[in-house]
Amino acid sequence: MAPSTDCVSDALLDERALSRLRWRCRRGMLENDLFVERFFHCYAATLTLRQAEGLAALMDLGDNDLLDLLLGRKMIAQVDGLLDRADIVKVLGMLRENR
Repeated sequence: MAPSTDCVSDALLDERALSRLRWRCRRGMLENDLFVERFFHCYAATLTLRQAEGLAALMDLGDNDLLDLLLGRKMIAQVDGLLDRADIVKVLGMLRENR
């Protein structure tokens, strides 16, 4: 019997995938990098595949749009309606914690 999709997406990210995600999250704007580094400092050990996918989707945004989201100047629907998903909203909240 194959594992359910939820079980797979809630699995922890392995070290290699985490390393690739860290590289993928490098930004051109220092302010965004600070948010991302704090996120990895807090959550790297417990990051799930679902959260990694949400983070990767946010990293597809331009630096200015990402910063607007991180600072709460815009809502996800204002930047990209396709990103208005529960997993992405959760990761955005995790990125915003302790700002």
